[in-house]
Amino acid sequence: MNIVLWVVQGLLALAFLFAGYTKATKSRADLSGQMPWVEDFSDGQVKIIGILEVLAAFGLILPAVTGILPVLTPIAAAALAVTMVGALVVHLRRKEYPGIVVNVVLLLLSAFVAWGRFGPYSF
Repeated sequence: MNIVLWVVQGLLALAFLFAGYTKATKSRADLSGQMPWVEDFSDGQVKIIGILEVLAAFGLILPAVTGILPVLTPIAAAALAVTMVGALVVHLRRKEYPGIVVNVVLLLLSAFVAWGRFGPYSF
């Protein structure tokens, strides 16, 4: 199970690193074609979301690998699960149903990592 958790952590980290980097470095106008939900947020809010996603991606891997504050790994996973709940609400409100599927998958994977790393497979 530890290997499965590491694989899921790695996939989540890659997904959030890519998505967060995109949000943090592109303007809202550039993102609106791919992510129409950005119209509901300011440039600063979108950039903050991106930066937090990048930090969480690092939090999924680095604390566990380095052994420095490994409790941050399940905290990062739990924070991403909460983020995905917020994303679900935004996509539901905007009736962006394809986005909801992605959010549910990321929510479940994040919750799985949080459960595993807080519980029976903690560091």
